[in-house]
Amino acid sequence: MEPKTHRATLALGRLRRGDGDAAAELFELVYDDLRELAAALMRHERTGHTLQPTALVHEAFMRLFKAEQTEWQNKAHFMAVAARGIRQILVDHSRRRAALKRGGNPERVTTSEEAEWDGGAEYDLLELDDAMSRLSELDQRQARVVELRYFGGLSVTEAAEVLGVSERTVKSDWQVARLWLHRELAS
Repeated sequence: MEPKTHRATLALGRLRRGDGDAAAELFELVYDDLRELAAALMRHERTGHTLQPTALVHEAFMRLFKAEQTEWQNKAHFMAVAARGIRQILVDHSRRRAALKRGGNPERVTTSEEAEWDGGAEYDLLELDDAMSRLSELDQRQARVVELRYFGGLSVTEAAEVLGVSERTVKSDWQVARLWLHRELAS
């Protein structure tokens, strides 16, 4: 295990045990990874987006520690939860913006080729969020795989570790979920 990853996992353990100083150490250890994740997600947003990656990281981190105490297993699990938080911040921002404009100019996201998704197609963020909700109703694990891989930037190995399943299961779920989402969003 990489030393920084190991130190982050140790900080999460201390945090669970009530060590208040561990949160600051954890933030320092995961900040670069969260910033990279937020920047990657922001690259898929519309031009001129008012949120910045740094603000996204800080808001996500604040939300993580305002919520009920989560029993994070390790750094990969923490990053998965943080990715869900960042996704929710982007969706909330898009909903507020659409409400202000009364349905005009919804946020658009471009899917990432790095995430092996649809060759970089562009989708409405709210439509993608709604499709993710429908997928979750059909197959919660497939929705989690998409969340971990696309929004969380986790590898197949990391996603398998977080979900407690085999890499083969993650690959299969990822393939089926991608096809299902492409079909849903294309219609």
